[in-house]
Amino acid sequence: MRHRNAGRQFSRNTSHRKAMFRALTANLVAHERIETTDAKAKELKRVAERLITHAVRLGEVAYTPQDKLSPTDKAKRHAAQAHMGRFLRRFAVVKQLGEDVKIDLVEKVFLDLARRFKGRPGGYTRIIKLGHRRGDNAPMALVEWVVEAGSQPHMPARRSAKAKTDAADKPAKKKSEAGEKKASKKTAKAAAG
Repeated sequence: MRHRNAGRQFSRNTSHRKAMFRALTANLVAHERIETTDAKAKELKRVAERLITHAVRLGEVAYTPQDKLSPTDKAKRHAAQAHMGRFLRRFAVVKQLGEDVKIDLVEKVFLDLARRFKGRPGGYTRIIKLGHRRGDNAPMALVEWVVEAGSQPHMPARRSAKAKTDAADKPAKKKSEAGEKKASKKTAKAAAG
């Protein structure tokens, strides 16, 4: 029986499963979106969101410049970065503007992602289902960070609440205008006839 054994095993032993999630998390942090199977995406969401929560709980200490921190805050941040460094690989190479750039993944989590999600109480990732893979028919999914509208060029901007209500009111206005026209035609016919 598997009572209280949370998480999928993926037919792997513990060390292989941990290595797989370390690699997936590092790629998600580096590239900000990855494509994987649906089951792996659901398990990756748990792992990645715990890392971000760990950084966000530090508050402004996570992304304040080092020289402006008190010795206590420096120690807190150093301990949190060391804890994250035990799971997350330190460096990755990403292609930016046609060149390979080496980035520090732990720094990116603290300086970029912690600042981006500072007011958010959770739910830092989204999973978008893509259909089935051609070779083995495995259900595929896209995992990406949730970002505000317009902050990334490849993300479509969402309509504002006012635009949504305006769009919802247009059909109602058209119906009421059509009803008024019919009523005016009927009164015109009654007056003529």
